[in-house]
Parts: sequence; C-alpha cells; structure tokens
Amino acid sequence: MACKDWCHLNPLMEAYHDKEWGVPAHDDRKQFEFLMMEALQCGLSWNLILQKREILRRCFAGFDPVKVAAFDERDVARIMETEGMIRSPRKIRAVISNARAFLAVAHEFGSFSRYLWQFTGGVTCLYKGHKEGHIPASNGLSTRISQDLRKRGFSYLGPVTVYSHLQACGIINDHDASCPRYQEILSMGPTREMPPDQES
Repeated sequence: MACKDWCHLNPLMEAYHDKEWGVPAHDDRKQFEFLMMEALQCGLSWNLILQKREILRRCFAGFDPVKVAAFDERDVARIMETEGMIRSPRKIRAVISNARAFLAVAHEFGSFSRYLWQFTGGVTCLYKGHKEGHIPASNGLSTRISQDLRKRGFSYLGPVTVYSHLQACGIINDHDASCPRYQEILSMGPTREMPPDQES
C-alpha cells in the first residue's frame, strides 16, 4: 500500500509516517520493537498496533530483547491480564521465543541489525515502480529473509510481515516519489535502484 493511502488516517499514523517509517534503523532495540510490533499485528490493523504501542512497551519491558528473553509463564499470565493488551497467548509466547532467537542472531553476527542489513549489502533498496505507488505485499527479499528467520527459530514472521518490517526499518524505501519523506530517506544512507524481485 502506498504511503499516501494510509499516512493521513489519523494524527498517530501521520506522526509514525513522518518520523519513523522508512528511517534506516541500525539500533537493535528499535529493530526488535519494530519486528515484534509487526509480528503482533498479524491479522490486525497497523493502526490498532500503534494505538496500543505504549501498552505493548509496558508489557514487553520497552522491547528490550534481553529482558524479554528471560520472561516465563508468569510473565505470559501478567501480560494476558494487562488491560488493553492483545490477548493472544500464542503471540505473547512468540515474542518471548523470538527475543531468544533475536539474541542468538545478534551474538552470531555482532548485532541483529548487521545480520539484516547484510542481505542488501548495507544499502536501502529502491525498487522500480515503488515510488509510483506500485507496492507489493511481499517480494523475493522478504521471502529469503523470512525463510532464514524461520530456520533460526523465529515465528509469526512470514514474507508479508517481513516485507512490512523492511519498509519500516528503511531497508526498502517505499515512500511515494511525491512524498517529502522520499528524498529525506534518500539522504540518510546509501541506496541502490533494483528491478522488481518476485513481487506478489
């Protein structure tokens, strides 16, 4: 979905678009927060996730992967009882197990961010047609990353969810060319123009 189709839905979505969406992220805490918000969003709207963001942060220790990785069933029960929380024990347990897998990747590669950015050689991808608003739900890059994450023990991170994360953390710049943020994102780091990649 092109950014112009959702960014003006409400002030919260507009602020997320204008300040966070697409900014190249190299901080592991930010990576974990964005990735787990995407996982929790499965089957729900992104607007709902943003509305519940502060509740999610309280439930998951500010999305500190070290702290979340140490959670146990008592924490699952605590989170389930939190007012306003998404009451899905499967998703809650997935965030905890994903935190452990996240730390394992960070240990192996030096950081999770380094692991993720190595799939593009450290550059932001500018796919042909995307700046005109032709945005896929997933592509070859998100499929490859999703498959590798699953092998490493991650869950709730299929190709569509991973594609959304790649947009959010700036590995793919999917702002419209007419959007002021498009050029702003271009100035934040190296980019590479890419042909369409198994888009669906």
